[in-house]
Amino acid sequence: MKFDPLSNKGLLALTLPNNCALPFLFHFAAGGIAGVSEILVMYPLDVVKTRFQLQVNAAGGEKYTSVLDCLRKIVKNEGRLYRGILPPIFVEAPKRAIKFSANEQYSTLLKKFYGVDNMTQPLSIASGICAGSTEALAIVPFELVKIRLQDKASAGKYHGTFDAVVKIVKNEGPLALYNGLESTIWRHATWNGGYFGVIFNVRRMLPKPKSKQQTLLNNFIAGGIGGTVGTIINTPFDVVKSRIQNDSGVVKKYNWTLPAIKTIAVEEGPSALYKGFVPKVLRLGPGGGILLVVFDQVSTWMRKYLI
Repeated sequence: MKFDPLSNKGLLALTLPNNCALPFLFHFAAGGIAGVSEILVMYPLDVVKTRFQLQVNAAGGEKYTSVLDCLRKIVKNEGRLYRGILPPIFVEAPKRAIKFSANEQYSTLLKKFYGVDNMTQPLSIASGICAGSTEALAIVPFELVKIRLQDKASAGKYHGTFDAVVKIVKNEGPLALYNGLESTIWRHATWNGGYFGVIFNVRRMLPKPKSKQQTLLNNFIAGGIGGTVGTIINTPFDVVKSRIQNDSGVVKKYNWTLPAIKTIAVEEGPSALYKGFVPKVLRLGPGGGILLVVFDQVSTWMRKYLI
């Protein structure tokens, strides 16, 4: 079988010769490898993004004026650009497996429900939203621990990932690990809807690849544009999620997503809903390209040598 990245037989064209879906185990492995690759390259920008989003509560009044300023201060004062990386590393394989395999399954269900053979952009957006919501359910505790570790104010409070988990459960209760569940669903549903919906159209508009190198370039372009659009759409929900998950007080200022968005806009101005946008888009634009390229290459290799 020749792998055709522009096929409309499914958003990612991941079908076997007998038209069966790629087995979940292969999605799990390919998604995990793609996700970890993206994290290892782009993670420092995620730390910067979180610092900007929490800046209203910045410890000691320290303010960051730009991405480079934040990176410089973190390196100078803390020496750790990869602080809090273990939680996302642990969850990356199931997270990305759910993203791609759930999207494939929802695509199949939606095509069957509407009685169509090929995907359309509205169906691609809908399957992405469903996949993002499913993905969010699995990652909330890991996201919460990551946010707590990334905040400079927590530098002396938690002495690593496992210490943070123990202290959160002990001091706030086990359910505290699921603080921000609703906002996480909003964040992932909107990002995945934008990401997969844009990839669908961009791949169709790009010239049909005539070489492996052109396929890689097309995937990087489509994934990069998809990641950028997804980031533009979901940043306000990401800001709210960070605020909710970092709040360890008894009386919480932020609880539900939409009221929290209103509170931030009124108290800090509408632009505050896009705090951390520059490092976020610098990460998830190219990061979306890296994710799609690595996933596509690993999946293609699996089809050639393991199936």
